[in-house]
Amino acid sequence: MLRPLFAAVLTVGALAAGSASASDHSCNVPMAEWQPREALQQKLQAQGWEVRRIKTEDGCYEVYAIDSKGTRIEAVYDPKSLEMIKTEKKD
Repeated sequence: MLRPLFAAVLTVGALAAGSASASDHSCNVPMAEWQPREALQQKLQAQGWEVRRIKTEDGCYEVYAIDSKGTRIEAVYDPKSLEMIKTEKKD
């Protein structure tokens, strides 16, 4: 009795984790709705970031920069809203 319940819980958990990680790495925005890279660069510079590179990865903007504290940052942004999706500090 517990075995089928346990298997069902594991399956649901694995499916939820898989769908969450897939959405973290891709943006589903039509190109016509993208804001220009320059707009993102200006936004980040206004926050004190030194932008080194902005590229497109999995339909998102991927930014390589140094923040106002001197920390190297790799961040992913939605190209329509220019909202941060994911960030990672690099040492």
